[in-house]
Amino acid sequence: MSRSIGINTGKTRERTSASDESVLAHLREIVGAEHVVVDPEKVEPYAQDAVKEKFPPEAVLFPRTALEIAEILKLANEARFPVTARGGGVGYSGGAVPIEGGVVIGTDRMNEIKEINADDLNVVTEPGVRTYALQQAVEAIGLFYPPDPASYKESFIGGNIAENAGGIRSAKYGVTKHYVLGLEVVTPTGEIIRTGGRTSKNVVGFDLTGLICGSEGMLGIITEATLRLLPLPEATRTVRATFRTMREACACVARFSRARVTPVAIEVLDRNSIAAVESQYAFGLAKDAGALLLVSVDGSAEEVGRASRVVEEILREGGGYDLVRAATKEDEDRLWDVRRALSPAIKKFGTLKFNEDVVVPRSRVPELIEQVEEIGRRHETFVVNFGHAGDGNIHVNFMCDRENREAVRQAREAVRETFAVAIELGGTISGEHGIGYVKAPYLDMAIDAPTVETMKRIKRALDPNGILNPGKMFV
Repeated sequence: MSRSIGINTGKTRERTSASDESVLAHLREIVGAEHVVVDPEKVEPYAQDAVKEKFPPEAVLFPRTALEIAEILKLANEARFPVTARGGGVGYSGGAVPIEGGVVIGTDRMNEIKEINADDLNVVTEPGVRTYALQQAVEAIGLFYPPDPASYKESFIGGNIAENAGGIRSAKYGVTKHYVLGLEVVTPTGEIIRTGGRTSKNVVGFDLTGLICGSEGMLGIITEATLRLLPLPEATRTVRATFRTMREACACVARFSRARVTPVAIEVLDRNSIAAVESQYAFGLAKDAGALLLVSVDGSAEEVGRASRVVEEILREGGGYDLVRAATKEDEDRLWDVRRALSPAIKKFGTLKFNEDVVVPRSRVPELIEQVEEIGRRHETFVVNFGHAGDGNIHVNFMCDRENREAVRQAREAVRETFAVAIELGGTISGEHGIGYVKAPYLDMAIDAPTVETMKRIKRALDPNGILNPGKMFV
């Protein structure tokens, strides 16, 4: 059976169904029959990510090696069926969802940490290792892998690299791409290439490592990564404070730099976020609070002691009240419980969540949140704003009833207006969630036409048949 389909570079092509018996037979030869799943009930979990929209694949494959993936992609180019790589499946932009069917390559079996090198401060890992597992492994010998997406216990390293994942520690340590030294990648046409290496300095040839980081699985499938590590900080300390206004809270952010303190995390919650967690869990937060800041510092015990005192002083002088400074790790965990409780707390405000992650210069965060609150009121849509005040990356969650078409329409319009506001304030439409298919209709709001066309040319050059992860980013 064959049919004509469109791909994300604007071409059309004839494709063979991945469920064709001759294709399935060849796939079983490549990875082993026990690692090819076609039962509709068993493939269903691979039809969606955190967005919860389902696009069932025709088959799910679990290869063990780069050579097997290379053979799969060569067959895909011959038979013209689409291939989508998948890690933990916890993304919020549909990047790992097979919207054109075909096969999903699950990296679950590629889950070995191959080497931890304490002398050279790097780790070599396969893509199916969970972020938390890698962090635990390196911390056991006094090393530190800073990237920490909220989904770190479920997300895979390969997916983190493909999406250039961030997290709460980005304010001090940056995002995933800052820790990727080298990659092994299978190209869309089935070649195995190596980019970068094991050294912190490397300017030999084009920066293909940087090209793959954040490419959302459209330019190749990561089969091995060499990641940079740091020495594990000796201590951490967290301070929490509430404020009457968002402007007061965010004004403190610049004062930390002036005081020569670089917090590892600066998380902010708006008034609706505070009200939601307080109504659900009764943390004892002030009912009149307009904002809440959680500020963490790390380093040597001496540095952390001094820095936490400076942070507390800045928060008090900036209008913060109900200050709490953690004295133990258990105290810290309790302070962060407020942030962790937010996602489940807002579920009562709607059955459908539009979880966006716009980013603006950090000095413009108060303006962003004020305008987003007005957008929510105008569209009669409950909205919470929270996230990384230290780097201006704010998660905007619009809640509505999935079955109420008008409410969904209003929420979608609120999303578009929020993106426009972020861009007007000098920011953009995604800080760490990526584009996928969910934000693809808005890409031209953030990137001009010649730049988008350049990206399309790169895609066409590496993937001439439009095999890998079609239907994403470009519409």
